Amino acid sequence: MTVQARIGEITERIVKRSHDTRSAYLERIGKAAEKGPHRSRLSCGNLAHGFAACGLSDKAALSGDVVANLGIITSYNDMLSAHQPYETYPELIRQAAREAGAVAQVAGGVPAMCDGVTQGQEGMELSLFSRDVIAMSAAVGLSHQMFDAAVYLGICDKIVPGLVIAALSFGHLPSIFVPAGPMTTGISNDEKAKIRQLYAEGKVGRDALLESESRAYHSPGTCTFYGTANSNQMLMEIMGLHMPGASFVNPGTPLRDALTREAAKRALAITALGNEFTPVGEVIDEKAIVNGVIGLHATGGSTNHTMHLVAMAAAAGIKLTWDDISKLSDVTPLLARVYPNGKADVNHFQAAGGLAFLIRELLSDGYLHKDVKTVYGSDLSGYTVEARLDSDGNIQRDPVPEISGDETVVAPLSKPFQPTGGLKMLTGNMGKAVIKISAVAEERHIIEAPARVFHTQEDMLKAFSNKEINGDIAAVVRFQGPKACGMPELHKLTPCLGILQDRGYKVALITDGRMSGASGKIPAAIHVTPEAADGGPIAKIKDGDIIRVDAKTGKLEVLVDADEFAARPLASADLSHHQNGVGRDLFATFRNAVGTADTGASVFG
Repeated sequence: MTVQARIGEITERIVKRSHDTRSAYLERIGKAAEKGPHRSRLSCGNLAHGFAACGLSDKAALSGDVVANLGIITSYNDMLSAHQPYETYPELIRQAAREAGAVAQVAGGVPAMCDGVTQGQEGMELSLFSRDVIAMSAAVGLSHQMFDAAVYLGICDKIVPGLVIAALSFGHLPSIFVPAGPMTTGISNDEKAKIRQLYAEGKVGRDALLESESRAYHSPGTCTFYGTANSNQMLMEIMGLHMPGASFVNPGTPLRDALTREAAKRALAITALGNEFTPVGEVIDEKAIVNGVIGLHATGGSTNHTMHLVAMAAAAGIKLTWDDISKLSDVTPLLARVYPNGKADVNHFQAAGGLAFLIRELLSDGYLHKDVKTVYGSDLSGYTVEARLDSDGNIQRDPVPEISGDETVVAPLSKPFQPTGGLKMLTGNMGKAVIKISAVAEERHIIEAPARVFHTQEDMLKAFSNKEINGDIAAVVRFQGPKACGMPELHKLTPCLGILQDRGYKVALITDGRMSGASGKIPAAIHVTPEAADGGPIAKIKDGDIIRVDAKTGKLEVLVDADEFAARPLASADLSHHQNGVGRDLFATFRNAVGTADTGASVFG
């Protein structure tokens, strides 16, 4: 089945727009690949430093150019549940490399922060910028030029996009991404959300809230809702950077360890020293990017990827726009219901058929480009399988069942949850924004309400607790963009907005900040650009202005006379309190250099 015509047209538009930058990128990585293993060009002193800590056999192997050396970039830390499992991975990978007659070394570590820990805290203002720090940190590790391929150990929000950007910067190297998997299922997401809302209403105390949160987030692995972390894993698999079936296998299981060892051996098999050379810069092309966007829409994935995918594509010389993302949403059916887009978690999603079923369904009617390169060596049809262990402990892959294990979680193409995807671009006299509607009730896809303007989320929460907000509201929370304060997520506002909505009021959020990857039932026009700190029209909004958020026609407008609105002065805000503490003083250069949300909110050119 060839790709559907509309998807093919959008892909071709991206190809044409990216011609010059993509050609230059491929030429650059092609020249790097032609030079062969870089160790041969290191001086004896350079090389001796590079393997000084190795055992004798590894030193002997690395002295020549015949044995491959695998670089490990790890985001391990033992404070964060998603990254704690990576502690044991380097030794698993080293053992697998030796079994393959090769060597593996930890090339470097990258920071990994958790938005779940920093939500509503000052540290959240470093979160988005950490993506580009991660890219640079990984580049430092690989800059020694000791490696023939790399494996990347990363799973959560900014970590995977940052690692992808780094991998593409070293696009001549084969690269495989190695997940750690989700934690096992805790309390239901509905129960967790209910306790949060009761706490926001003052009906339960902090002890009840902490008990609930601890039962939800209870063991090693990613959070089980479908936020940015698990959207990352979907992307890595559907874009061909994972081994098939690797994304949602729980940590600490024999299958999880076997998949890690397999990934290491496969990375070594696709170096320039063998016959299957597969540089990552060729795996990630325009078709792979479009497949990633389609996967995001079909699963109701994270809004954060409207920036991350743009930045990742740019690292490969590909120019992806919000308009592309929105148009692909218009033609992509929603096939998954995972919290906050449903009641299930990712473990239920996996048990119902998961990505293998979803990819098979999308391929069957031309919603995905099948003819792509993958690290597995197959086209994308090789990812329509489930991985398991056979009686000898070896990985066996079987075709995914023809029927969904639970059609309330993973739907077949014949019964989509809705005919279009979950993300749309909004435009109008307030600029551009994105909105996620896959979890928003259809009767709330259009909201018209009076504005109430805030410059911090704390101000809005204070107004709510003081009962100053109790009616229809278009909550405008501005000066939250990347230039203002690093573009924090404003997920802390979800409970109070949900309370107002449940009382029957018309409710919407409009912000130049972000919402969580778990943003759900509240209509939220986010990533508004230009941002307030960059002179955007959002800085002209006044209390009482009627704002219309229309996710059906893609409009975001303040209903004010055009001449009056044009003549209004821009509001200003004292942002000095965002510029120091918790390391924020170190990121002044980032705030000054960062690009706009629609171009990826990146500090890179």
